Amino acid sequence: MKRHNKLAEGEELKEINISPLIDMVFILLIFFIVTTVFVEEPGVEVQKPKAVSIHDLERNSILIAITAKGEVVYGGKQIGIGGIRPTVRRLCSQEKMPVILQVDENAPGPLVVRSIDEAKLGKALDVFISANPI
Repeated sequence: MKRHNKLAEGEELKEINISPLIDMVFILLIFFIVTTVFVEEPGVEVQKPKAVSIHDLERNSILIAITAKGEVVYGGKQIGIGGIRPTVRRLCSQEKMPVILQVDENAPGPLVVRSIDEAKLGKALDVFISANPI
């Protein structure tokens, strides 16, 4: 016997069809997975200096750490000062992003200045230095 979807006059719906709801949940799940932004941490801990003027930045940014020993780290790997420009250029090729330098408070000053220059030469949108609030 064939079931008909149409109801005759006076009949009531006996069960609720939830298949469109399940489809909608899967569509939302796929949407949230695709639009999620993953921030890649530099992979080392640094003692950031304290500052009065701090701002929250957008999530889609490039995080590069400079340690007290003068190591330049991105994604848990040492890239050195010469690796900043190609890394930034590769990551900014599709979308311009700011670079955030997480600089240790005891990092060598000339290395920090050169890192800023290398990030700018790599076509970074902006270059910021991360700090802790006072």
